[in-house]
Amino acid sequence: MSVDSEVLRTLAMKPGVYLFRDLEGGVLYVGKAKKLGSRVRSYFRSPGGLSPKNQNMVRLVDSVDSIIVGSEAEALILEANLIKEHQPRFNILLRDDKKYPYIKVTVKEPFPRVYVTRRIVNDGSRYFGPYTSVNQMRQALEVINRLHTVRSCRYSLPKDSPDRPCLDYHIQRCKAPCVGLQTESEYRGMVDDILNILEGDTEEIRSQIEARMMEASGGLDFELAAKMRDVIAGLDVIAREQRVHRTQGGNIDIVGLARDDKLAAGVVLKVRSGLLLSRVTQRFGEILNEKNQDLLSSLVSRHYLGGGDEGMVDLPRTVLLPNSFSDQDLLEEILTEAAGYRVRLTIPQRGEKLRLSELAEVNARQVLEDQVIALAYADNRAEDALFSLQDELDLKVVPRLMVCFDVSHMQGKETVASAVVFQNGEPSRADYRHMRIKGDWGNDDFQSMQEAVYRYFRRRLDEGTPLPDLVVIDGGKPQLSAAQNAFAYLDLPGIAVIALAKKEEAVFAPGKKTPLRLDRRNRALHILQRIRDEAHRFAVRYNRKLRTKRTLRSELGDIPGIGLRRQTVLLRRFGSLKGVKSATKEEIARVPGFSKALASRVLTYLGN
Repeated sequence: MSVDSEVLRTLAMKPGVYLFRDLEGGVLYVGKAKKLGSRVRSYFRSPGGLSPKNQNMVRLVDSVDSIIVGSEAEALILEANLIKEHQPRFNILLRDDKKYPYIKVTVKEPFPRVYVTRRIVNDGSRYFGPYTSVNQMRQALEVINRLHTVRSCRYSLPKDSPDRPCLDYHIQRCKAPCVGLQTESEYRGMVDDILNILEGDTEEIRSQIEARMMEASGGLDFELAAKMRDVIAGLDVIAREQRVHRTQGGNIDIVGLARDDKLAAGVVLKVRSGLLLSRVTQRFGEILNEKNQDLLSSLVSRHYLGGGDEGMVDLPRTVLLPNSFSDQDLLEEILTEAAGYRVRLTIPQRGEKLRLSELAEVNARQVLEDQVIALAYADNRAEDALFSLQDELDLKVVPRLMVCFDVSHMQGKETVASAVVFQNGEPSRADYRHMRIKGDWGNDDFQSMQEAVYRYFRRRLDEGTPLPDLVVIDGGKPQLSAAQNAFAYLDLPGIAVIALAKKEEAVFAPGKKTPLRLDRRNRALHILQRIRDEAHRFAVRYNRKLRTKRTLRSELGDIPGIGLRRQTVLLRRFGSLKGVKSATKEEIARVPGFSKALASRVLTYLGN
C-alpha cells in the first residue's frame, strides 16, 4: 500500500463514491459513503482489524479516486454503474449488474398503463425513478393502482378490445374501459392524478391512507394499520427521492472548473435520464496567467472535439457551464449539427441546474486538490526512479527527457510507428507523435524502426528542438541496431539508446554482449516498462484507427456520389457504419450535403 497520507487527509466529508486503484491504474474496488473521508480513511487507519479479503485489497491499493455527489441515493446509483463499468475484483454485492427500477406511465396511449420496468424505451412514455427502495416503491404503486383502478392488461385500446371484462373488473381493481364502461376522459383524469402523485404531490392520497390507517387502528385491525403505515412510508420515498424525466429530455452534461495560482482541473458530469452515470476529469499543466474563459474553452473543446468521433457519441441536449467563453456559440453549432438536435450550452442561474453546476465545481475542486498532492508525491517517486535509471544504465545525465519508439502493423499492412515522450518520469502527451511508415517494408520491423527513428530525429534537428537524454526502443537487438543505424546516418553518435524486450523484460544496450536484467521491483525497470507500454498502446491505437477507416470507407466509397468528405460526415453523424445502415432515409437526408435521392442510394448500396 503506497497511498499518500495527504491524499487521505484531504478527502471531502461529503457523500460520494470512491475507487481503489492498483499500481497499473486498474480498479480494485468501488464503494459508496455518506462521508468519503471517514469511510476511506477507515481502511488504512488499522488494516489489522479488517477482514482477510479487505486486508489483501488494501495491500494492493496504490491510489484513490473519489467522486462527490449530492446525496447517498445518488452515491448508491453511481456505485452500481461504476461496478458495472469496471467489474472490480473486490466488489461482490452489486455484481449481479441489476438496474434500479422505474415506474412507467404510457401517457401516449388512450388508456395509459402504470407499471414497473427496468428498461427505458424512447416511446414517449414518462418514467419516474430510478428507485433504490424497491419494496416500498412496489407497495406505493399497489396502493395507487387500488385507489385509482388503472388497468393492468396489455390490450392496445380501444382497437384491440376483449369481448368481456377480466377479473380485475369484478374485484373492483379496474372499471373496464376496455368494454366501454369507463370513458377516455374519466380515465385520463385518473391518470393525471397518478402523475401528480409520482411527481411528489402525495398529500391527498396520503390523507386518504392515514384515514384508513386510523380507522383500522380504531377497529383493532392492527395488521391492516401496519400495512397502511408501510404504504405511507413508500409514498414518502416517492416524495423525497423522486426525480422525473422524459426519455426525449433529461440528458445533461455539467462542466465544473477549479484552479489555483499554477494548476487547474475540470470535470464533466454525465447525467442521462436523470441519472449521474460518470465523471470525466481533465487536469491542466501549469496555467500561470491563463484566464478562466480560456481554460473552460480548452476543457469543453477537448472533451467533445479532442477524441475524434468518441466525443460526439451520446451528446446531451443541455451542457451546463460555470461561465461563458469565446467559442461557445461555435461549439454549440458544431454539437447541434453532430447530434441532429439542438444542443444548448447554458449558464444556470437558479434551481436544480444551479445545484448541479455547484456539484460539478465541488468535484473539480477535489480533483485539483488531489492533483496538487499527487504532483508533490509523484515528483519524489519519479526523481528516485530517474536517478536509479541513470545508475543502472550508467548514463552520463539523469534521463529527464525520454522518448520511446514502437512499430505496429497487421501482416505488413498499415505499418505505423509511435514516438512517446516522458518528461521527469511522466507522460508528456502533447509531445506524442505517430507516423505512417512510407517504405514498403512489409513485415520487416528492422527497416520500419530505422525509418521511424530517422524521420523523428531528422525533424527535431531541422526544428532545433532539444534531443532526449535517453531513447527507448520497444524490441530486442535487431530493433536496437535499427535505431543505431538511423543515428549513424544522422551523425548523432552521442545519443543514449537501449531496447527493452517484452517477454523477458531484458534491457539491451550498445556494446553489451548480454542483456541487463533488472529486479522486477526496481523502479528503473518500472519507468522503462511504463514508457514502453505507452508507446505500444499509442502505436496499436493508430494502426487500428487506420484499419477501421480503410474498412469503413471501402464500403461507403463504393457508393456513387459519396466522396471522402461525405463519408466523413456520415460516419461522424451516425458514429459507425452500423449506425449508417440502421438510419432511415429521412435521417440521412437531414445530413448536410445529402438529398433524399442520395440517402436512398446509400441505403440501397448498404443492403437496406
